[in-house]
Parts: sequence; C-alpha cells; structure tokens
Amino acid sequence: MELPTGIFDLIMHLDQYLGAFTQHYGTLTYAVLAGIIFCETGLVITPFLPGDSLLFAAGVTASTPGSALTPGMLLAILWLAGVCGDSTNYWIGRFIGPRAFHSNSRLLNKKHLERTHHFYEKHGASTVIVARFVPIVRTFAPFVAGIGAMHYRRFVIFSVLGNLLWVGLFVFGGYFFGSLKVVQEHFSLVIVVVILISLVPGIIEYLKHRRESRSGPKATTSVDAP
Repeated sequence: MELPTGIFDLIMHLDQYLGAFTQHYGTLTYAVLAGIIFCETGLVITPFLPGDSLLFAAGVTASTPGSALTPGMLLAILWLAGVCGDSTNYWIGRFIGPRAFHSNSRLLNKKHLERTHHFYEKHGASTVIVARFVPIVRTFAPFVAGIGAMHYRRFVIFSVLGNLLWVGLFVFGGYFFGSLKVVQEHFSLVIVVVILISLVPGIIEYLKHRRESRSGPKATTSVDAP
C-alpha cells in the first residue's frame, strides 16, 4: 500500500497505512504514534485523531514478521504518551478553569465539555479510567478534571491505570489477533469494526443521559468524590 501524499490524510488514516509507514520509516513510527496519542489525549482541540483503532493497528503491525515494532515497546511508549497527555490536559483545564464552560470558541466544543462533566457527575474520579474507552470523552476527561480541581496525585493514579488498561488491551488485542487470516485479509473492515465497537460505550451513555434528562434532575456528586 502506498502512503498518501497529504500529511493530514496520513495522520487521520494512519491506522490503515501503518504497515506501509512502518516499512518506510522503521522505529521512527514509535515517535509518530506517541505524538498522535499524546495530542488525542492531551489537547481538547484534537479529539478527532485516531485512538482505539490506531492502537489496535499498531498491535497488528507488531505481529507481522520482521516488523520494526514490538508489543512491549508499544505498550511502554504509548502508555507514557497517554499519561503525559492526560497531565498536560489536566493542567490546561486547571489554568483555564470554569471559564471554559462559558466559552463560545469554535475550537472548544461546549457540548463535549458538558457530556464529559455529566460523566464525572455519574462516575466520580473513576471517570479518568472509564473515559479511556469512550472516544472524545477521553480527550475531555482530563481537562474537566483540571477544571474541577481534582487532586493531581489522585488524578495521576487513575491516569496511570486507565492508560495501562487502554493501551494494553488494544495493542495486545491487535498483536494476538493480527496473525489471524481473516484479520490480514480484511484489515480495513476490522479497523471499521474496532471503531464501531469503541463507540458503543459512548452511545450507551448518551442514551442513558437522554433517559435521565427526560425523567428529571438527580442529585450529583463532585468531581473529586471518593
């Protein structure tokens, strides 16, 4: 497979081009993957970047004989990228504060903020872990944690565990299932399935939120609730 000429197209669809990219650039792929995971996790303006599918594709690529990638290095590097992204996002939220909820900026989607805030009201501090498996929400969760002034030490503990589970599950899932013939022959379809599966928790939460909104307001907990 040939790589696209446009850098934006390459980044947005790197999960599909990862095998070819790794053949061209070898271990430099680690840095590119880490950069994307860091931005998807650490910058509230880039929730559209690939996450689950990219981790799975990285695992599949690592399972290819002669690949420059290994599952152990992927886990270590991408886990660290996710933790650093979380912390960066947390301190951005801590610095900006509640003003973010009153912002009309086109770069900062208020609906995503409110959706993530609802997550915190329901799950408390464990949202930092739960949100790892919900696209978009995982980008905003550290930001809202900072806004809500969750204790940083506590936030880091949840961040470390959440990223370890998230990266480990998808990377090793791709690594162990990537050798299957059906995955190799229908890789693009498999990536679409992974993306659809990753959207399920968000859809469930959205439907629950709609149902709860119709049934009336309920008592809430603070962001830093035990």
